[in-house]
Amino acid sequence: MDIRFEEVGFTYQKGTPFESRALYDINLSINDKSYTALVGHTGSGKSTVLQHLNALKKPTEGSVSIGEQVITAATNNKGLKKLRKKVGIVFQFPEAQLFEETIGRDIAFGPKNFGVSEEEAIEKAKALLPQVGLDESFLDRSPFDLSGGQMRRVAIAGVLALEPQVLVLDEPTAGLDPQGRKEIMDMFYDLYKNQGLTIVLVTHQMEDVAQYADHMVILEKGTVTKEGAPRDLFKEADWLESMQLGVPQTVRFAQQLEKRFNWTFDPLPLTTDELAEQIKEKIGDGREAGDRT
Repeated sequence: MDIRFEEVGFTYQKGTPFESRALYDINLSINDKSYTALVGHTGSGKSTVLQHLNALKKPTEGSVSIGEQVITAATNNKGLKKLRKKVGIVFQFPEAQLFEETIGRDIAFGPKNFGVSEEEAIEKAKALLPQVGLDESFLDRSPFDLSGGQMRRVAIAGVLALEPQVLVLDEPTAGLDPQGRKEIMDMFYDLYKNQGLTIVLVTHQMEDVAQYADHMVILEKGTVTKEGAPRDLFKEADWLESMQLGVPQTVRFAQQLEKRFNWTFDPLPLTTDELAEQIKEKIGDGREAGDRT
């Protein structure tokens, strides 16, 4: 399911003395089964774009197409409930939204709200637990007896229970330690690769963009300033630094090696594995040249 923004603008409290323009001239495509990262510093418009992805907000200018449905300022809210089943959003600290007595009932809440029987919804919850790294024994436990990381996994399962085609992640690893961050991000990547989900990641973590995303969109002051493959955009390190966004540590280290040893990395390494492999090749080439002399 493709998502298209065409000349989208959004103004908070439009027509009042307090109106504030948050987005303007947004032209953006998120292709089906892609992994897109939305980046930008605070106030760039990321959160407002995110809320347009499943019509939590409607554009005050232009249109947003989500699959076959086109949303404009005049779109009737009554037709949007089914759309919100197709696009699931994992907000920051989603565990704060847990409220049921048991984990099974919390995960089952969304499907029941869309007409699924309680028995079927509980079965769905049971099947989802392994996908988020929890076993069936968690089904009847209270979500409030879990660790913070486990609570987050339960909240994510509640979003997945609606079987979305698009999963929007709003800083999904906020507050987690490095190991917890990696486990959660790897889990989302497995969903992307194995279940064909479209992923939209809103993040400040350039390491995650480099590791997982295939497309990157940079927002600044309410509009898109650049977009493209992360490997291409990270070549513009000075520009990214000027935007207070930075680059992954691997990219920064590779650029330091280029300056020091007059090396050229092609392609630009985004992960430590890619960097290590290219360094190994360059050291090997240097040794062979020395042997020939």
